[in-house]
Amino acid sequence: MHTPHLTQRRKVLKALGAAPLLPLGGMGMGVLLNQNSAHAAPALSSVGSIGEFVSATFKGMGAPNLDNPAEMAINHVASKLTVKYSTGHAQTYNLGYESFFLTGDLVPDGKGGKTLAGGNYNIKNQPIMDRSVPGKERQLFSDAPDGTSLLTVPNAKVNGVKGKPVFAVVQFEYVTRDLASADNYGKVPSPIAVLTLDQDPKTGKLSLVKYHNVDTSKVQGLWITCGSSLSPWGTHLSSEEYEPDAFNSDDKQLKAFSKNLFGDESTAKAYHYGHLPEVVVHPNGTGTIKKHYCLGRISHELIQMMPDERTALMGDDATNGGLFMFVADTARDLSAGNLYVAKVGAGFSVDPTAAPAAITWVHLGHATSDEIRKMANTLKPTDIMDVRKEDPFDATFTKVWLNGKANWIKVKAGMEKAAAFLETHRYAGLMGGSMGYSKMEGTTVNVRDKVAYSALAYIKDSMVKGGKGWHEGNGIALDKAVNAGGVMALNLKSGQKDHSGKPINSEWVAADTKALIVGEDLATPDALGNTAHADKIGNPDNIKFSEKLRTLFIGEDSGMHVNNFVWAYNVDTKELSRIMSVPAGAEATGLFVADNINGYTYIMSNFQHAGDWEKLHSVVQPALDPIIRANYKDRFGAAVGYLTAQASGIKL
Repeated sequence: MHTPHLTQRRKVLKALGAAPLLPLGGMGMGVLLNQNSAHAAPALSSVGSIGEFVSATFKGMGAPNLDNPAEMAINHVASKLTVKYSTGHAQTYNLGYESFFLTGDLVPDGKGGKTLAGGNYNIKNQPIMDRSVPGKERQLFSDAPDGTSLLTVPNAKVNGVKGKPVFAVVQFEYVTRDLASADNYGKVPSPIAVLTLDQDPKTGKLSLVKYHNVDTSKVQGLWITCGSSLSPWGTHLSSEEYEPDAFNSDDKQLKAFSKNLFGDESTAKAYHYGHLPEVVVHPNGTGTIKKHYCLGRISHELIQMMPDERTALMGDDATNGGLFMFVADTARDLSAGNLYVAKVGAGFSVDPTAAPAAITWVHLGHATSDEIRKMANTLKPTDIMDVRKEDPFDATFTKVWLNGKANWIKVKAGMEKAAAFLETHRYAGLMGGSMGYSKMEGTTVNVRDKVAYSALAYIKDSMVKGGKGWHEGNGIALDKAVNAGGVMALNLKSGQKDHSGKPINSEWVAADTKALIVGEDLATPDALGNTAHADKIGNPDNIKFSEKLRTLFIGEDSGMHVNNFVWAYNVDTKELSRIMSVPAGAEATGLFVADNINGYTYIMSNFQHAGDWEKLHSVVQPALDPIIRANYKDRFGAAVGYLTAQASGIKL
């Protein structure tokens, strides 16, 4: 059952007369502002037309504290949004939060029955059972909803929808633990679902009508689906993070994953995971999935497709990770193209006042998804390259770095393409890419300014001279870590060439990089236990840009903030506003922005693993643990929902 904190619903904003307001809301977190001028809010109907939308400004909220422990144990929203119009009028809204469900809830399956939200399934689409406590057997379900897309589909028709059908695709990254509290991270295949939502045309309110679990059996299941994005052509671009190392013959995580998925610990092949899944939503509220094997087998977090519908900028959530780019042969088709890794030039800095560092691109190869899939099915890792974990003192080997450790590699004759697309991390290092980033998370794009943004959750280790995995010559050599992380800005340009001088067939190529906004480490924890400044970003993860609002939204995956926050950063005014906090010990996930869904703008961000206590929670855990257990199914449940907006007065 939801607690009163969760079941209390804030009234969703009704449209002002002739006011092109922005609705922000959706899966996870969202805010709703109405752009539809056909319906006037009764309390404001005498205002009449107040002009065209000009700008939006967020008024942030303070960080919750132990003066009110309940606020630290829920999705807490006490921020405001003010919208200005061409007539000089302005409207202010109180923001709030509304969930569709908690994972573990029974939700409508669209067939007159119920299904388990976030439930895990094997390759035969049978429930995976938690049998860890005799007598309490149950279906496993995820406490980690993550990447989310909100979209519409032409000619959509789903039974039970009274207003307009809107769809959300939600992926569930992992299961933190079972009933016996055993660690299950990465050991259970990730489910992914299509939600059919009923959008009220008068208010923009979204209500869950149908939950459809997508069949992933044809793509060998999904591995640790983290962040996601919506393609310009309306498909959900998923992810598979922390790809298994094919050279680790005793990978206990992969064996457990295989046992849960296939019923046998030896069936799953490492080369089937670490790719890019794409979900197509159908008019009846179902979805189908395919997996693209030609975008590199890396720690995919979330990619950003550019407006040309061919160019993808890809982060890589790893120590010794890289910045990657894929340029498809054909628009709207990710089944073939060229893969590149960035080489960072001199002067890389995380000081926002510093000049940008140049980026050049190393071409790794061209491939089709079909040919790499065939290789994944037939090749063993030793067919592709020779890998040594200790120096062989052989000049035919090249030293590269992987996850903070040195490897010495030699590619077998004729295996360059297989190495590029199945052993991408090692091969990118061999080819001279800057494989020195640490935990590069989400990417997003500001189309008007032709700037991309990329989150670095932690700026440490392989990015810092002398750190774990750092090596000279990768272009990233900081003097000091910023454990709180930051967001980089990358200028996108045409006319770029790869390392061999060959033109890159894209007008959306990152040409340089500089810090946009960074967090601040604390020398000693504050009174609550925060080890990063609570009024600055801490370990940014999901990021999304709203063209309409000129705002970069930032969700945290912070091991340095007691509560993780969602921020709004206006790229014109440079103002940073905290707009939401998630329960202590939880991560803010699934951030998504839709500028216009049938006249409404939605912002969405889920959370996962509430009450996942670490050392920094020692001050707050005694007070918050019982509240979080009561709110979220003894810490097994997590919310999927959206921000709402309620008019709080008009300024003339």
